[in-house]
Parts: sequence; structure tokens; C-alpha cells
Amino acid sequence: MLAKYFDHFGEFGDLYGQALRETGIMVGYALAISTVIGLFFGVVLVVTRRDHILPNVVVYQVLNVIINILRSLPFIILMVAIIPITKWIVGTSIGIKGAIVPLVVYTAPYIARLMESALLEVDRGVIEAFQAMGATRTQIITRVLLKEARPALILGLTIGTIGLIGASAMAGVVGAGGLGDVAIRYGYQRWKPEVMVTCVILLVLAVQLVQSLGTWIAKRLRKR
Repeated sequence: MLAKYFDHFGEFGDLYGQALRETGIMVGYALAISTVIGLFFGVVLVVTRRDHILPNVVVYQVLNVIINILRSLPFIILMVAIIPITKWIVGTSIGIKGAIVPLVVYTAPYIARLMESALLEVDRGVIEAFQAMGATRTQIITRVLLKEARPALILGLTIGTIGLIGASAMAGVVGAGGLGDVAIRYGYQRWKPEVMVTCVILLVLAVQLVQSLGTWIAKRLRKR
């Protein structure tokens, strides 16, 4: 049984390599875009609170509701629902390009919440001290909030990346490529359990790698 499992690598080895590359591309592009968007809106959610440096109840409430709505949608439903938008942005709703848009829409609000939580951990006393020294709002955001919250921000991004890897696997349902696509087309539809098992193992290893790297970076930042 074990020998049969390892023998199938001769047939599907190149396919796994291609699937890993496709998953890496999807996750890489989606993570980069989602991080920029999520960090921006995370900062906005924090500084526009009633008792923070740039209070604006309207902006906070509107953004808060939008993020809550997007976070409540399962990825599969979201991916199908925004097909017209995906086609308008990248010209297709299938393949790697077609997966990146829904992955960003799904992940950015999640990362925004994680960034918000991380930034709220910054001691208000430090913020007030910088305000007393005449620091501008921009300086407080860049030199206090983002700098002091770096370890928590990294851990938040780690969690977001892991969620993104899982979503990229689900994108295989619509032929987006990657490990999810291989698991469905070759593992499920052709009833090859060893392919599904291998895809699961590769996804687990990817998650473990991301988690270990994120934890290591966060520890290094705390020591500085």
C-alpha cells in the first residue's frame, strides 16, 4: 500500500510541482494586495474611533459594517457572486488571474480586522506621550502605532496567510489551478485517494512553514 502511494509520484510529480507554483502565485499576489488594503483599513478603523487621534463616527461605522458584511460571506459564494467584477478587472473569472480578485476581496477584510486588533494593543500612554511632544497624526501612525505593533502585525499576517492558503485551495472548484484544482480533478473526480492525500499533506506543510516563519519573525521583532 505504501509502495503504491509513493509510486504515483512518478505519474503526478510534475503536476504537484506545477500546482505548488500556481498556489504560490495566487497566494503571493493576493497576499501582497490584501496586506496593503487590509493594513490601510485597519489603521482607519483604529484612528477613526471616537476616542482616538482622528475620530470620525461616520467613517468608522460605514467601514465597520462593510467589513463585517464581507467577512460573513463564505468564499465559494463570494467568488461566484463577484464574477462580473472579476471579469471586468482581469478579463476572466477562471484560472489564476480569475482567482486573485475574489481572494483579495475575501482576505483583505479579514486582514483589516487582524490589523485593527494588533494596533489596538499599542499602549495609549505612548500615543499620548507623542501627542504631548507635538507629533503629527501621520507621525503617530507611522512611528508609534505601526512600529510598536510590529510583532502583533506579523502574527496577524501569518493568520491571514494561512486563511488565504485555505481559500486558494477552495478556488480549485472553479478551475483556478493550484493544489485544490489537482485534488478535485485528479483526486476526487478520477477517484485517486493518494492524490487527495498528497495535496492535503502539501497544504499542511505550507501552513506549518508559514506559521513557523511568522512566529520566528515576531519573536525577533519583540527582542529589538
